Amino acid sequence: MSTIEKTAIVPKKYRMHFIMLISCFVLWGLLNNMTDNLVPAFGKIFMLEAADSSLVQVAFYGSYAVLALPAAILIKKYSYRNGVLVGLGLYIIGAMGYIPAAMLQNFNLFLVSVFVLAGGLSILETTCNPYVISLGSEETSVRRLNLAQAFNPIGSLAGIIMAKYIILGNLHPATYEERVAMGSEALSKIQNNELIWVCVPYVSLVVIAIIIWCFFKRSKGSEKDDSGELNIIESIKKLVKIPRYAFGVITQFFYVGVQIAVWTWTIKYVMVTVGIDEASAAKYYLIAMFGFIACRWICTALMKYIEPGIMMAVFAVLGILCSLGAIYLPTNLSVWSLVLISSCMSLMFPTIYGIALEGLGKEVKVGAAGLIMAILGGAVITPIMGLFIDSGKLSSLVTSYQGAEAAVRSAFFIPVVCFAVVLIYSLCFRKKKVA
Repeated sequence: MSTIEKTAIVPKKYRMHFIMLISCFVLWGLLNNMTDNLVPAFGKIFMLEAADSSLVQVAFYGSYAVLALPAAILIKKYSYRNGVLVGLGLYIIGAMGYIPAAMLQNFNLFLVSVFVLAGGLSILETTCNPYVISLGSEETSVRRLNLAQAFNPIGSLAGIIMAKYIILGNLHPATYEERVAMGSEALSKIQNNELIWVCVPYVSLVVIAIIIWCFFKRSKGSEKDDSGELNIIESIKKLVKIPRYAFGVITQFFYVGVQIAVWTWTIKYVMVTVGIDEASAAKYYLIAMFGFIACRWICTALMKYIEPGIMMAVFAVLGILCSLGAIYLPTNLSVWSLVLISSCMSLMFPTIYGIALEGLGKEVKVGAAGLIMAILGGAVITPIMGLFIDSGKLSSLVTSYQGAEAAVRSAFFIPVVCFAVVLIYSLCFRKKKVA
């Protein structure tokens, strides 16, 4: 019996902890991808331009970046358990903040709630990965973490489906012009109903978050990161002098930026080019996510035979080609070219992460926090792309199309630049294939 216990991926005494942590992996995957759909939803409800509606992503990913390092300090000083409690607590507060924001029909209050909610998810993500590793022997730690992470894409798919049918599916069909022409009372009634449906999934998930929070509150375990002192200033001074790491953080910034920007503007692109509503356009986002997940599993298997850096370089080239396809190809082909961009992105985050952290030794904790902070790219690249969609300043490069379609197509020159950065990093800092 003792032999079985030693070789078990998750020892029996930690199984409930592990199950509850898996719930956290599902939760942040779900909320990440559901929030992408708030951009078109708020754009329609509050009649916002693309750049203004993308402030949702600025709040979400800006919070992720701001709280990554404090989260590392929190779990170092106290425990993983307290990190989970704080993360879930912030999520609960942020999600409940949707209620007064909806009652007041105030977009800025929604942004504050999104920032608080995302801060909780940032702390959860920074905490749960090492927490899972600590629940058992070092021998099975990688398998244990991979098992937990396998549930994250399930949450991502659930988030897209919930957004499609609960949030986007309950938007009133009235166009921008029709809303402008409405009386204030009629418009307010429509907005009130739409905002209620925005709140439903976020507030409903609070029940699950409270159950998980209560479990960890009553839990006696207080697993702590005891791997030594965390000297942040000294670590940063050393890290910025390491080209593999420093350029890795920059590359991760551009990668996360292109990932979030492409996913954020997929629905807008399909609506403009194909001429369908938000809920119908969301099915293309769902297909893109299936491709992203499938290619991640395929690429993980292929890394036993092909160098990760070379594979990422190939996918970066394909990402550039698919982005150009979204700009120049006829509508039917361009939409599927857009969908394929997600498959090209599938291996990039973990591969950049692994290459950048290679050989960092004891500096790896601060190094990892820096790479999580690079998620700020999602808060920067997304609104930049939104500004180009609004202004159409690149439309002259797409002479075959006019107006809004030319503007949204030409904005995909931004992903071309981002994938080019990934390509350069892939070729300059290659990592040997995984054994």
